[in-house]
Amino acid sequence: MSNVSQTQVEEALKGYVDPHLEKDLVSTKAVKKIDIDGGKVTVAITLGYPAKGFKEKLEAELKQIIEALDGVDSAEIKVDWKIAAHVVQKSLKSIEGVKNIIAVASGKGGVGKSTTSVNLALALAAEGANVGLLDADIYGPSQPRMLGISGKPESQDGKTLEPMSSYDIQAMSIGFLIEEDTPMIWRGPMVTQALEQLLVDTRWDNLDYLIIDLPPGTGDTQLTLAQKVPVSGAVIVTTPQDIALLDARKGLKMFEKVEVAVLGIVENMSIHICSECGHEEHIFGQGGGQSMSDEFDVDFLGALPLDIRIREETDNGKPTVVAEPDSRIAQIYREIARRTAAKLSLQAKNHSAKFPQIVIQNN
Repeated sequence: MSNVSQTQVEEALKGYVDPHLEKDLVSTKAVKKIDIDGGKVTVAITLGYPAKGFKEKLEAELKQIIEALDGVDSAEIKVDWKIAAHVVQKSLKSIEGVKNIIAVASGKGGVGKSTTSVNLALALAAEGANVGLLDADIYGPSQPRMLGISGKPESQDGKTLEPMSSYDIQAMSIGFLIEEDTPMIWRGPMVTQALEQLLVDTRWDNLDYLIIDLPPGTGDTQLTLAQKVPVSGAVIVTTPQDIALLDARKGLKMFEKVEVAVLGIVENMSIHICSECGHEEHIFGQGGGQSMSDEFDVDFLGALPLDIRIREETDNGKPTVVAEPDSRIAQIYREIARRTAAKLSLQAKNHSAKFPQIVIQNN
């Protein structure tokens, strides 16, 4: 029996489409090495996104594909990942200690954006990445409570802040610096300056991803972030009802205008599953996030159910991904995290498009 050739192995690998990248592993340059020793084939795969929850399945599926080839007695597949920094807008410098910044945004409040942000950050960490979370909602900081963190951040040099830590992620929020029930009575410029300081003056330690939980809307803070912060990509959170989708479209268009790539859409509170009888009902409508992603040609990253546990666990300072790591909901968050990171990994590592200046004209 003739031995298998490198080309045959490569062709077989080309037939496998990675569900997160939605592309094959050869064209995305994830196949680093193919060794053939008689009837034994060894393939080394390096993904551009963290995939702890997918590694075993991928290895098993590729092993099956290679071992089905004529002339192959056994196959060994080794999967790991390496997260690259995706170069940001030309006019901006990247933040020290941070490879990639992902902004999580929504057009309106009440769609569960902060809950999605914290679970996305925790899910990326569970998948094997170093993750930070910046709470950019100056008026309504919720991440200290969601992460169950109290106390104030330390400063070793009197100028910079050490990030707070919870469940293996680094975090910073204005909420750490003020009392929980103190209102922030600030005007726009003070807010944007505070946000910039929180971002730049925090000593982030070797982060693969910094998730920024943006305040809702498309106002001052969001524009400042889009113009002054080196964002690698954005995720839009919406719910299925028409009014939320209408506002989510505005968020999407804002990022398009300032040339920040939208990695995809997450539909929250997508379906209600009755805790008594298991009946599934689309309380807020159906398929809105999917149709919006089709309309604007952006990826649909996933849909989350309307489930009281998501709310209760986050309110209690232990979000679902860490409270119930084996639950179906935690698995959905991890799937969304892998898809988000995979979409980012496909972007240019030296994005040199000049960042546009926003000019306001009186016509």
